Amino acid sequence: MTTLAALKPRRPDGRPVWEEKPTLLGRFGKGTILTLVVLVVLVPLWVVVVTSLSSTETIDAAGGYVFLPREFNPSAYVVIFSGGQVTDAVLVSTLVTVIGTALSLTVTVLAAYGLSRPGTVLHRPILFYFLLTFLIYPGMIPSYLVVTGLGLKDNLLALVVPAAVSAFNLVVLRSFFMGIPSELLDSARIDGAGEFRILFRIVLPLSRAVTAVVGLFYAVGYWNTFFNAVLYLDRNDLQPVQRVLQMFILAGQSPTNAGAGSVVHLPGIGYTAPPNLAIKMAVVVVTLVPALIVYPFVQRHFTKGVIVGAIKG
Repeated sequence: MTTLAALKPRRPDGRPVWEEKPTLLGRFGKGTILTLVVLVVLVPLWVVVVTSLSSTETIDAAGGYVFLPREFNPSAYVVIFSGGQVTDAVLVSTLVTVIGTALSLTVTVLAAYGLSRPGTVLHRPILFYFLLTFLIYPGMIPSYLVVTGLGLKDNLLALVVPAAVSAFNLVVLRSFFMGIPSELLDSARIDGAGEFRILFRIVLPLSRAVTAVVGLFYAVGYWNTFFNAVLYLDRNDLQPVQRVLQMFILAGQSPTNAGAGSVVHLPGIGYTAPPNLAIKMAVVVVTLVPALIVYPFVQRHFTKGVIVGAIKG
């Protein structure tokens, strides 16, 4: 009787085909595809950065976006950080991201740990409630009525509370916590440790990778939030940076007070005020920088945290 293993393709020496070293053509093809993927990602970023550092003459000569830099002109960044709306928006986004990430991580970790322990009070109904949000979402109008009914209209908490818990992140953390050997936790209980001590002294140190990834998910979500700001915030001084960028692009106007042809001063240096396109690109760069700074510190945990958290339990 022929088995399935006998039907798998093998080389003359008995090794499976997929264990063979790739051919020269295969290596060249992989290198070419990877190079193209990298260029697709890096070229737009390069154009954004170069355009944000270009003067009016350079942008006009290029007909818009600039690919080859001709000069260094940081006036767009000087303008947006001169105390205008963009500066306030960056501070608002930073505050929302820090507070929101801390709150979301705290609530998610506590809920995931409680739901990962068998015998927890109302374990199944609460877990069902969280899982139900994967299938049923209340919609924009009910969410708006709830937020305004809680008195959060024109309040920064309106950017934090509605997004405080993600069911996906909770399930990932719960799955990882369920994979921790129960014997380890039982031995801690025998030694007199309470649940909070077990969580903070044993469970969380073993879960640094998945916790860091979930924290990154929350931080990026809070930093990129703009739709909740559209719904719940009318005051210009409370708008996050993504909302300011959206308003700027839709209106086609500068969010600063620097007029065309005016001079922007650095210590001992003067630059002609940049065009709107350069300021737009500068705001885009500002919105990208925090993620680019944080991601390298979390990247080593990224694959391990998501995959292990998703398959355990």
